[in-house]
Amino acid sequence: MSHFSKILIRPIVTEKMTALQESSNKYAFEVPVNVNKIEVKKAVEEKFNVKVSKVAISNRKGKAKEMTVKSNGRTIRTTGFAKSKKRAIVTLLDGYNIDLFSV
Repeated sequence: MSHFSKILIRPIVTEKMTALQESSNKYAFEVPVNVNKIEVKKAVEEKFNVKVSKVAISNRKGKAKEMTVKSNGRTIRTTGFAKSKKRAIVTLLDGYNIDLFSV
């Protein structure tokens, strides 16, 4: 994976991440489960024209789910898992920032 549009799926904008953006210059992105820190760093630097000092990655296991489906008058109950996700928290050098809402 060399192109950044395949690496950075979406930014994660929550109240906690907004506080981290303002205080520590950290930004979070959802990334595919098969990328590493080096690829995430290159993708962020290419796309947003910034310098990255650190990348932290956390794997999030998919939760167990139950689903009920009605088919031909019968009720079918199945169980499964939501897909696993990976998050990358990127710390930028001082003087750089990302405007997520204008991109």
